[in-house]
Amino acid sequence: MRYINELRDGELVSEIYLCKQCQIQKAKTGKSYMSLSLQDKSGVLDAKIWDMGPGISNIEPMDYIKVEGQITTFQNNLQLNIRRARKAEEGEYDASDYLPVSKRDLKEMYGELKGYMDSVKEPHLQALLVNVFSDKELAKRFVKHSAAKAIHHAFIGGLLEHTLGVAKLCDFYASCYPLLNRDLLITAAIFHDIGKLEEISVFPENDYTDDGNLLGHIFLGAEFLGKKIAEVPHFPDRLAAELRHCILAHHGELEYGSPKKPALAEALALSMADNLDAKMETFKELFAANEVAPGTWLGYQKLFESNIRPTSK
Repeated sequence: MRYINELRDGELVSEIYLCKQCQIQKAKTGKSYMSLSLQDKSGVLDAKIWDMGPGISNIEPMDYIKVEGQITTFQNNLQLNIRRARKAEEGEYDASDYLPVSKRDLKEMYGELKGYMDSVKEPHLQALLVNVFSDKELAKRFVKHSAAKAIHHAFIGGLLEHTLGVAKLCDFYASCYPLLNRDLLITAAIFHDIGKLEEISVFPENDYTDDGNLLGHIFLGAEFLGKKIAEVPHFPDRLAAELRHCILAHHGELEYGSPKKPALAEALALSMADNLDAKMETFKELFAANEVAPGTWLGYQKLFESNIRPTSK
């Protein structure tokens, strides 16, 4: 199998990929064409069917499809121009080839995150962590869940990897700035994206749920924690409000989806850690997807509002 990250401009392709999305659109000329998003475990590829002729059979989202076409470059990104496409038959593909997975060992990462959980000394926060993660089904979902539909950590184990990255940064911040309440900050880091368990569906869909579209993971996470806090006897009201505030403010700015801006030092530190870990992962994924050589400019990237490149070695 030729994985998406192995494809190069000008190559002819005859492969099976997972069709994540597809829809009929109209060009400026008025002619209809189909726009598709194809996926395997190595990445996602934009694709177009310009001629909806007899070589194109009926295609639906989440179908595994056999495609034939040529790779081109459009706005610095690879694109597949499809000439023939059909739904793949059972036995023609192995579903494991199409599910992106963290390159790190999931069990090892969860053990590391568990170490941060165990390091929390405040008894009510510790009881809350135990209460939530003693639910084996929830813990299993947390370990395997994605952290995003796209952009960063959009793979099996992505939520765990991102959460661990944020917890590590918050632990470092706490060591640098004594004014930070480490127990509150670490607990907030571990819970900051818990709402994504309900915001995003599991693979292979890995798409926004109804609650995800209507409510979003920040509200869902704060609501979830409110219910779990109520299960911990004598949980202090002020501490509960501070923890939930960290969740509500962890995107840092109202325009980034946070219903509150950080009003606590811990909330500010969490928002910085979340942003840094997400942005670093995005850099890594962009460089890996494009196999950029050190010192080579990748081109303008909308997320960073800048032309970016890896540093020269």
